Amino acid sequence: MIQSGAFYLLYLVAVLVTFGGLMVSAQLKPIAVAHGIDKVSVLPSVDALALALMTNLAVAAVARPFWGWLSDRIGRYRTMSLAFALGGLAIFGLLELARIPLGFVVFSSLTAFTWGASFVLFSAAIGDAFGTDYAATNNGIHYTSKGVAAIFAGWGAARLVEATGSWTPVFWLGVASNLVAAFIVLFILQPAISRAMARRQETTSSTDYADYTDSSRGRAR
Repeated sequence: MIQSGAFYLLYLVAVLVTFGGLMVSAQLKPIAVAHGIDKVSVLPSVDALALALMTNLAVAAVARPFWGWLSDRIGRYRTMSLAFALGGLAIFGLLELARIPLGFVVFSSLTAFTWGASFVLFSAAIGDAFGTDYAATNNGIHYTSKGVAAIFAGWGAARLVEATGSWTPVFWLGVASNLVAAFIVLFILQPAISRAMARRQETTSSTDYADYTDSSRGRAR
């Protein structure tokens, strides 16, 4: 797997998407505090930050089966590209409306919902490209992308806010990361994985033919 260019494309896309999603999820409180809405009530006895935290968890749970279901109907890579593009739009909405309590809740939740696609679609894409052999190892290696993204989404985002005094550059990076990921999936990753699948199919067919020939010779003897 690690000798294939498709793997590194998958890894890059995962880092880009996880940066955007994890940046919002991990920094909900600092974002709310920076915009002065962390203690603003949206519902009786529920402030904007608390509601956003609860809603984010709920939509993240719903996102997994939803994106898997959609993938089975319109295709894996169309679904990935759609989810990541919508993720970029969700972060843009947060950039524009984070100062409004309801906007903060809605667009942070939409960010969590679209990011949820990555947890089901990347493992499936790795299976497409590299088969089921060593599936757990392959997925484990790929999942380290979340740790790489966490460096930028946590420490990196905080340092950028300290340097600029604003969350705006961080949000724009999240938007750009998601949109670039959507482009890579649709126009670069999908053809690369199609080629990897074709090579794997050729290898499997050749092996099966060789096994059949050997067994036929054995029966003839």
